[in-house]
This record gives sequence, structure tokens and C-alpha cells, in this order.
Amino acid sequence: MLEEKNIIIAETIEQIEQTLGSELDQITVDRAVFGLFFSGVKLSTGHGGLCFTPVKEMPEAVCCPSTAKAMPLSGKLVGRPVLNYIEDVHSKNPLKKTLGIATLNALSTLCWEKEKPDELTYEISMGEDAFEKVDVSQYQKTVVIGALVPMLKKLTQAGADYKVLEMDSRTLKGKELEHYAPATDAHLYIPDADLIVITGVTILNNTLYDLLKMAKKGAEIIVTGPTASMLPDVFFKYGVTLLGGIVVTKADEILDIISEGGSGYHFFGKYAERTAVRAVCN
Repeated sequence: MLEEKNIIIAETIEQIEQTLGSELDQITVDRAVFGLFFSGVKLSTGHGGLCFTPVKEMPEAVCCPSTAKAMPLSGKLVGRPVLNYIEDVHSKNPLKKTLGIATLNALSTLCWEKEKPDELTYEISMGEDAFEKVDVSQYQKTVVIGALVPMLKKLTQAGADYKVLEMDSRTLKGKELEHYAPATDAHLYIPDADLIVITGVTILNNTLYDLLKMAKKGAEIIVTGPTASMLPDVFFKYGVTLLGGIVVTKADEILDIISEGGSGYHFFGKYAERTAVRAVCN
């Protein structure tokens, strides 16, 4: 039985399985790439998916003899069934999990193509960052989980009352440090927040569900980043109001870029598009 903290991913997998059915049995991964910032896959269907590369989760990777421990499947990733990658989503190995989530994101794009999203349920903006969809001046208290630089700049410029919860304070600069609080203090700030902005990395480290449980009813909750580029339904079910992700439009090209240490600056508008999906209240 899966732990409660994995429930969002588990239910998203169920939705993908229901949408694609037996087709899943035939799909394999044609390419798998680990990059400095992003990792990604290309499916045999041609669809691509990305995930944040959790470098800080792999202290053993700094030692060459330990690389096999970090990713024991190196050299055996191509042609592997997506069903195996889906199983890896629940792995304790951070690299296996990374490619598993990238695979879910690629499969989510396939699902969107097969079942067009209901415009009465979702409000979808392509080529637009989720941060652009929010007027921070409307909220009295904001909490940001992770060093999400564009949002932090926006909040600082607006003179907003905010806290940024981050495991490593060195990722913050200047005035941002004045708003810093350790990630372990989430329970002190999230319950009072009107706007909560959460990095998709919380999907990787299994903290998202617990963070959502702390939020008060009616709070605006944004989850954003390449890791969060999957079907939105389950996220909305557990309180998220806006999901920001990435849709890969040219899989081979984007994998080439990230394999050379590329970031979003190198591929947005060329090989991938930002997406912002909002839950529509009926």
C-alpha cells in the first residue's frame, strides 16, 4: 500500500492508465537524458517529458566509483517499457524517480492529445508562465516554497508580505534573505497564507501532499516547474488552483539541449512551451 504522501502521483498514474489503456503496454522510451538542470525522455510515440534534476539528492554521485549506485540502469535505459519507468516513480533512487516523472509528463501530453481538455473545467494558457497569471498585490500574506526567482522578484518589487521557505538559504540573494525561513517551519506560515507558490520539486521529494494539507480553505495555490508538467486533475482535487508546467514540442532537440547543460532560456519558444492550467469553478 502506498504512503499517503505519494497519493497525488499514484492517482495521476491511475488516470493515465485509464486514458491510455492497453496502449501503455506497447510504448517504450527511445531516449533518456540526465542534464545539469533538467532530465528528460522521448517516448516511442514521439512525445517528450522533462523533470528537474535533483543534483543535491545525490551526494554519492561526486565519486566516480559510486556512479553505478546512483544510476544502476545506465546503458540500459533505451527501449525500456514505460510501465517500468512508471514503477520507478515510487523508487527511493532519486535518478530513477526523476526519469519516471519525466515519463509521466510525456504520457500526460499524449493523454491531452487523445482526450481534449474540457474548456468548462480548465482554463489553459500556452506560452505563458504561471507567475504571470497572478496579481500578488491582491494577497495579504504569501508563502513561496523554493527559490522561485521570478516570483520572489515580483513579490519584492510589490513590497509584499511574504516568506520564502527553502532548505538552502544560499540560493537566495539580497532582500530575498530578509524573507527567508527554513523549510521545516512550513507549519508556522502556510496555514495563514492567502497565496502559496510551490516548486514542482516537492513532487520529487514527496512533500507536496503534506504542504497542501496545511493550506487554509480558499487560498490560491500554485504548483509550478518542469516536474509539475502532468495531468492537472488530481492536483486540483487536493487544493491546487493553478498548475504551471512545460509541454515539449520537439523531443530530440530539447534532449540535445539539456544534455549540454541547457536550461529554459535555451529552449522555450523553440522546442517547448510554458503552460498555465487553472481550475475553473463551476
